[in-house]
Amino acid sequence: MSLLRTDLVVEQTEQYRDTLPDGVTVEEYTRNGVGLTRVVISSEQGARALGRAQGQYITIELPAVDSSVSPADDATHLLADELASLLPSLGLVLVVGLGNSDITPDALGPLAARQIFATRHIPAQVAKQTGLTGLRPVAAIAPGVLGQTGIETSEIILSMIHDLKPAAVLVIDALAARSLDRLGKTIQLSDQGIAPGAGVLNSRKELSEQTLGVPVVSIGIPTVVDGATMISDLLESEQDKIPERARTVMVTPRDIDALIARGARHLSLAINSALQPRLSMEDITYLVS
Repeated sequence: MSLLRTDLVVEQTEQYRDTLPDGVTVEEYTRNGVGLTRVVISSEQGARALGRAQGQYITIELPAVDSSVSPADDATHLLADELASLLPSLGLVLVVGLGNSDITPDALGPLAARQIFATRHIPAQVAKQTGLTGLRPVAAIAPGVLGQTGIETSEIILSMIHDLKPAAVLVIDALAARSLDRLGKTIQLSDQGIAPGAGVLNSRKELSEQTLGVPVVSIGIPTVVDGATMISDLLESEQDKIPERARTVMVTPRDIDALIARGARHLSLAINSALQPRLSMEDITYLVS
């Protein structure tokens, strides 16, 4: 069994870089100094090889962790453009921040959800009076985790879909990476949803169009590395040489608070911009501040 445990499809393709499985393509390019890798899985054979559903998996590289986040950030603009291309152009979007806000490495989703510009509740007359006509309806929720609520996240989302009837669901979650170098520096988005907690061996029910009945787009940033995977990667050790206790450990950087705050800022700005293209990022920043 491979020690490679990661939520990042771009890392899963690295072992096949010279001879990719049939039905898997990898495209890399740079825009305004920001790196992007697009992995497309278009066949059942490719899906089996990578253990992922057929679809698009887009990775965007962030600048150094000590860089500030501004509304004009090139990575944020690129992320907004890619996100808009994955979402339907019309209709209500339900944004769901997955994770436990009491555990810092898992707080990315709830923190980002709190910075989403929710508009579903704004009456048309009020929007007109304030110069905000043409807003797309958006609802946002951070449902917590099963241990806090006693309710599966998928059950909460399904009940909201029944009442709100959104055109799409956008889920935000913290991810697990293979490489320490990717923590806080990589954003992955996909049009195939997500299995919450899969990277930390606490997988919950998959959130996808198949399970929820509406298109599901996922977006996340890696905040942890599995201990055994890290040891194997750094020391090039064989699986039978990895201490058993390492298999129960997740590693996160000591500046995780700053990493989560910056990541949530990037994601919320990009999501708000993708959902409200008539507004500038400066306007959005003002409205959610």
